[in-house]
Amino acid sequence: MAIRQIVKEGDDILKKKCRTVEKFDDRLATLIDDMTETLHLSKGVGLAAPQVGVLRRVVVIDVGEGVIELVNPRIIAYSGEQETLEGCLSCPGEWGITRRPDYVKVKAQDRFGKEFTIDGRELLAKAFCHEIDHLDGIIFKEVAIRMLTPEEIKEMDL
Repeated sequence: MAIRQIVKEGDDILKKKCRTVEKFDDRLATLIDDMTETLHLSKGVGLAAPQVGVLRRVVVIDVGEGVIELVNPRIIAYSGEQETLEGCLSCPGEWGITRRPDYVKVKAQDRFGKEFTIDGRELLAKAFCHEIDHLDGIIFKEVAIRMLTPEEIKEMDL
């Protein structure tokens, strides 16, 4: 496993739509393992492949209950609403308020190509939305209701 460099806002790769994963091989497994190690080192909640410079539909998420690996994920159902604070490893030091579903059901494949569905509420639902947005070239700042000011960030000790 290896730590990968996290791409920062301003890099064009973050605005591109990712390609579907068709080969479930050792390269994919290495990417997922590297992304997981990079996520844990960065102390983030989620990481999408374009954030490490790879235009493939791959996401890893860890909200504190173990790593969730999603290949070719898509949201198939959602409900409710939550307005919460959101940040991004590709936009360090920036925080905003977003409005996301409170419940999300995702259909995806695992690293071997087996399909599954997974439900998420609250933080996990937000993470699903945030990371799947990355796969379509969308950064959270584009969907934020508003961004926090430097003073608010300092006051919140973020």
